[in-house]
Amino acid sequence: MHGELTSSIIGAMYEVFQELGYGYREYIYALALEQVLTAKGHRVRREVGALVYFRGKPLAKQVFDMVVDDTVIVEIKSTERLPENSTSQLFSYLCATKFEVGLVLHFGREAKAHRVVFENRLKTGSRPF
Repeated sequence: MHGELTSSIIGAMYEVFQELGYGYREYIYALALEQVLTAKGHRVRREVGALVYFRGKPLAKQVFDMVVDDTVIVEIKSTERLPENSTSQLFSYLCATKFEVGLVLHFGREAKAHRVVFENRLKTGSRPF
């Protein structure tokens, strides 16, 4: 699902990592990634807010690091080790929205990408975002 798009995003991540290397804050990697993706013709929205609903009522606003082409949620991490809950966090974003695919991009000592999928047909309840 959205393999071509996720491949393009992951390729952009490796371009950024090749030039910057390890040690910067997430914000720096997000800015560089946005530049590379935009140059490739992708539409990038950063710090995207979405409401989380509970029992049909808005509960709180959740902010995603990035959404690419209104299709893939991107969560950026720049810690030495990837926090254990990173893919779970992304999975909860997919559960709470109509997005089906997300990527955790880890700019650690080695750059790594983790793809998470949760199809809308398997979700219950309404997701307005």
